[in-house]
Amino acid sequence: MGSMGSMGSMGSMGSMGSMGDVALACMRAFVDELARRGVTDACVSPGSRSTPLALALARDERLRVHVILDERASSFFALGLAKATGRPVVVACTSGTAAANMLPAVVEARQSGAPLLVLTADRPPELRGTGANQTIDQLELYGRYPRLFADALVPSIERLGEFRALGARAIAACWGEPAEPPAPVHVNLPFAEPLTPSGAEVDIGGPLVPTDARGPALESLCAAEAKWTGARVAATERGVIVAGTLAGGADGVLALAEASGWPLLAEPISGARRGRHALAGGQLLLGDPAWAGEHVPDLVLHVGGIPTTRAAQALCASASSVVSVSVFAREPTPGWRLDRMITTDPGAFCRALAARIPAVPETGWAGEWHSADAIARAAVDALLDDMEEPFEGRVARDVAATLPDGATLFVGSSTPVRDLDVFMRPRDGLLVLGNRGASGIDGTVSTVLGIAAAGEPTVGLVGDLAVLHDMSGLLWASTLGLDAVLVVLNNRGGGIFDLLPSASLPEHERLFVTPHDVDLANLGVAHERVGRGGEVVPAIEGARAAGGVRIVEVPIDRARALDQRRAVAEAVRAALV
Repeated sequence: MGSMGSMGSMGSMGSMGSMGDVALACMRAFVDELARRGVTDACVSPGSRSTPLALALARDERLRVHVILDERASSFFALGLAKATGRPVVVACTSGTAAANMLPAVVEARQSGAPLLVLTADRPPELRGTGANQTIDQLELYGRYPRLFADALVPSIERLGEFRALGARAIAACWGEPAEPPAPVHVNLPFAEPLTPSGAEVDIGGPLVPTDARGPALESLCAAEAKWTGARVAATERGVIVAGTLAGGADGVLALAEASGWPLLAEPISGARRGRHALAGGQLLLGDPAWAGEHVPDLVLHVGGIPTTRAAQALCASASSVVSVSVFAREPTPGWRLDRMITTDPGAFCRALAARIPAVPETGWAGEWHSADAIARAAVDALLDDMEEPFEGRVARDVAATLPDGATLFVGSSTPVRDLDVFMRPRDGLLVLGNRGASGIDGTVSTVLGIAAAGEPTVGLVGDLAVLHDMSGLLWASTLGLDAVLVVLNNRGGGIFDLLPSASLPEHERLFVTPHDVDLANLGVAHERVGRGGEVVPAIEGARAAGGVRIVEVPIDRARALDQRRAVAEAVRAALV
């Protein structure tokens, strides 16, 4: 646990103003360091105890302040903005259960490597454990998920420099050291009354050192590991690159695919589903047992997050050898024949690796993958084009293909992220994001709105339960002045459970699917329901042109969707025979 020292004396206010003035001055010094080191946005939820902090954020002209009622929605909004911009984003709240609401976003930020700076106001230490109103134990409230926890001291005039130093320290921890991912940081800020300043001026002092906004430098690389891996790659024909979630670095993965000639199975969230080596229907091939059984690789180079689909996980488990590269020091899925676990930035590693191996012409192995990829993709596209009734796979394909260059597509957990992985064609110019660190559905709408606040065209491809789970974020959306389209695949429940073993249980509908009759047209935002597969893209284009936050609802018949998925699998099988 970080600390600024013992409580000590508050110091004499004298001509320096009231305690409220001094608290504001300390927060101004703290916020000044945040702004000077790259912070441009802060999310604030209303509360009294956070008055000095909220005022300091709102009065700094370098910051955009987004006021959001619900702390959970606010923290996910900040998370989406941090993911879209790559910069630390502040989320601030008052004391008590307000702070507890932000745990899910902190978890996702740590698991996915997002720079989230959580600032919680608190009662002064002498009130802790006394039953004082709106006082809970906020020390290390988020457990081990923040990279840094700091419990600040009650502001005093002598501590202005300490608060400035704390701001610099918090931002440094958010960025992380070289070869570390960004991470959330929690600073707990206790304030004594009076909380409201009188207006007296307090000199906050100058900056610690001249500084410019900077980002994380993750270029450290172990030369010995690159040399060893390069020799393995150069000597292996039957190899595959599997790219999971990446926080940047996709260009390095593409360079390695070009140099090695290996087929590239890149999840959309990796940013590497582009270029001539990226497969357009890799998941379709892996989903065919006969074809996958005949194309077991000798070596898989896995980069980034663990694969989303079971088919890709099975490919890694079947390979004779796996080299896994991730900025997170985590062991991959049990069952892999893991030769090396390399903890570094995957993009930097792949660039160095590509430089070490001679470029090779396309081999027979790679040719088989790309030929089968084209055949399977053509068969499935023809099938999808003929589907009049909406199907999740066609919606995922069409949304990803038709968004303009520069747009951001957020894909929800559960079924949408898997369908996008199966059906999205490779393309340039599209940023795909998702909350795949912890893979929850909570905060989905608020994350999309935070992404939209970055200023690029934003579309969310999400399920109906994810929208209902984040109703507060949706209801607050009209106050934010943002443009975002939510494409909601509405199968009236958790359709993914129809694909899992629980589908055979008698309690399947009630406990897992959780069916509902909520009319999405009554959620307080502009809404359009489409009934045919070919109507989805025009509806999205119309919603984008109209502006604001809008829902394009695509009703999905769950039973029919199972038949459509079987038809896709059969089309691939027949095409590959």
